[in-house]
Amino acid sequence: MKNSVPAIIFENIEKSFGSLKVLKGITGEINRGEVVAVIGSSGCGKSTLLRCFNCLERINHGRLVVNGLDLSAATLNYTQLRQLRTQVGMVFQQFNLFPHLSVLENLTLAPQKVMGKTLKESAQLAGLYLEKVGLFDKASVYPEQLSGGQKQRVAIARSLCMNPEIMLFDEPTSALDPELVGEVLQVMQQLAKEGMTMVVVTHEMQFAREVAHRVLFLDRGVVVEQGSAHEVLTNPQSDRLRTFLSRLNAV
Repeated sequence: MKNSVPAIIFENIEKSFGSLKVLKGITGEINRGEVVAVIGSSGCGKSTLLRCFNCLERINHGRLVVNGLDLSAATLNYTQLRQLRTQVGMVFQQFNLFPHLSVLENLTLAPQKVMGKTLKESAQLAGLYLEKVGLFDKASVYPEQLSGGQKQRVAIARSLCMNPEIMLFDEPTSALDPELVGEVLQVMQQLAKEGMTMVVVTHEMQFAREVAHRVLFLDRGVVVEQGSAHEVLTNPQSDRLRTFLSRLNAV
């Protein structure tokens, strides 16, 4: 790994929405340069955990440190949140592209507003990452002119324009038609090969098996099993995980 200090440390973290406790004392860490797949049934807390890593949700209890920034501190100021947003990129299920902006404008907005880059610098970055995801020729088009797979690749390129050290993916292929899934997973696989620290909430077991270093299996807000992707996905220890994988035809 690139650095002995983990990129993300979470100790006994809890998160509730009103009386509903979603995360119930989860502990673990994500090492630098590591790809970790988070799997589990809908409602188990996967997306909430990911959103806590980017401070889109604040934990109620426990300790959470992301890239050296303590997110469990009582108060986080604007400068700290701004720092977090530049260091941790997030890709959502629904792309979240601005429909009234071209692809290029979608990619250059944050580097200018958050990082203080010039339009020229931002455009150079955008061109670099659009080429990386195979969409350099789509810079001038608008999101409505793109397929779902293309929109998601643009969303990935947009996050990369911030030069993040950590990338979070919240079921990035769940909104795509099956034939478009592969083009997005290919981009993610290339990022993994290049050493990007990645946490991926996913139902794509083949991707988890082939790309992830480790897998966390969540059920009802707790980590039921975790370990190497090969161990967890080919030799599940709990009945709950065996049932989950069988329903996905993964074993």
